Amino acid sequence: MKDLYKVISRDEAIQRFENNILPMVIQSCEQDGELDGPARREAWNNWTDMLCKDGEISDWQYANWSQPECCNRK
Repeated sequence: MKDLYKVISRDEAIQRFENNILPMVIQSCEQDGELDGPARREAWNNWTDMLCKDGEISDWQYANWSQPECCNRK
């Protein structure tokens, strides 16, 4: 397991996702105004995978974090 004192919190990961990744998902997958839950969840999974590989979150965080609410709502 990676050093826990160096990782970001779940709240920070969600905030960064909502500010940086989710707008791109909305632009590319939700032009019709309909929420695309699968695209949002896939983007979250890819995001947390990248965070783990970059050492920004631990293996435990990666394996145990659930999908944030923004992946299922507008």
